[in-house]
Amino acid sequence: MNNSSKSTRRDFIKKNSLLGAGAVLGLGSAGKVFASYSSEGSTPAILGGKPAITSHSWPGWPIWKPETDEKRLMEVIRSGVWSRRNVVSEFEEKWAKVIGSKRCLSVVNGTNALNASLAQLEIGWGDEVLVTPYTFIASVSGIVFNGAIPVFVDVDPETFQMDPDKIEEKITPRTRAIIPVHILGLPCDIEKIMSIAKKHDLLVVEDACQAWLAEVNHKKVGTFGNAGCFSFQNSKNLPMGEGGAIVSDDDEFMDRCYSFHNYGNPFGTTAGTFGAGTVRIGTKLRITEYQAAIGLAQMERLEEQTEARNVNAAYLKSLIQEIPGIIPYKLYPNVTRAAFHLFPFRYKKEEFSGMPRDKFIKAVNAEGLHCSHGYNIGVNKMPFIKNAFESKYFKKFYAKEQLNYDKYTRENECPVNDTLGTEEAVWIGQEVLLGAKQDFDNIAQAIEKVQKNADLINRKS
Repeated sequence: MNNSSKSTRRDFIKKNSLLGAGAVLGLGSAGKVFASYSSEGSTPAILGGKPAITSHSWPGWPIWKPETDEKRLMEVIRSGVWSRRNVVSEFEEKWAKVIGSKRCLSVVNGTNALNASLAQLEIGWGDEVLVTPYTFIASVSGIVFNGAIPVFVDVDPETFQMDPDKIEEKITPRTRAIIPVHILGLPCDIEKIMSIAKKHDLLVVEDACQAWLAEVNHKKVGTFGNAGCFSFQNSKNLPMGEGGAIVSDDDEFMDRCYSFHNYGNPFGTTAGTFGAGTVRIGTKLRITEYQAAIGLAQMERLEEQTEARNVNAAYLKSLIQEIPGIIPYKLYPNVTRAAFHLFPFRYKKEEFSGMPRDKFIKAVNAEGLHCSHGYNIGVNKMPFIKNAFESKYFKKFYAKEQLNYDKYTRENECPVNDTLGTEEAVWIGQEVLLGAKQDFDNIAQAIEKVQKNADLINRKS
């Protein structure tokens, strides 16, 4: 690491040296913290009062530091070698090492990492794949794209993850695979899921697209299943604009994925190489050299950022968990590290004078914090599945009874997810967790301020 990189690291650590002070110094007693800034009687910002957060130290996103980040990028740009070559290979080698996997293949996005993994594990027509409804559409669209049918497992509302206790009741003779999604950067109960998969001889494709460096029993998520998939899209904790990766210890599988991502040409064939002979059906999913250069720069600070997010998430959780009606995320006991792509909590309107969640979010945002409701519609209720069932290819392959959408909808109801998505879940973005201790005190104050004035806000806003 060069001197400027060391300086950047020291500056980051110095800026965040007090992030966990509340917990370390015994200030995690939320009642004591709240007593120091009780906002009872103050006017909510949504009703014309002063916001609780008037300034903050969390960064804009993505972070880009020209003094340390641009050297490698400019070398790539000036070289004229922009399509996949040595820099992409370097990124793959480093990401595999960081994750603890034997192999890594970079692709254009996390969506196609999932799609390619399913395709090269030959999961498709006639198969059923178990998946959570509380996720981004990409976790499910690849199942349908490959001709398989998604089967939804309801969630554990405390963790926001697929409930492992509800998996086995969904397994049928057609079940071929499970896609555990480490959603929001919080690891699912992957060890229990792997045990179930082994018992029923099922393949596992981990959707770790929001879970870079997250761990279960000190093993990185994405390395438990037959394949692990990551995303490097612009909002992600490791951003490169667009990008994704597949990791696995299975050389034969990774060779097939490489071939698939490069038109179906043999493993090791580079961009611009002709005459090798296409060996399988493939497509073009290669990333560029300059994307890899950006990714390498971002990778340099991912470890310290991940540590900061974990320390700060724990501190913020200690502050807000005592506020009536606020229930922060829960991690499974075997989680040794989360990624915190998002900081989630559940909102109970009963403790906020019946204020609907959207009105709560609007009131908190007026206090200077941007939060959102997240996935308010479960993927199991999205119309693309019905559209697929009505397509000529699904009709050709599947029996009419299998494509009975009304029956399918009933069998894939996920009532816990419905409540979580439409009424309870609230998200705070990952970049907020890179702020300073005072930011989290102010966030807690903003939420408490809304809670104490909930009746007034509910009546007047």
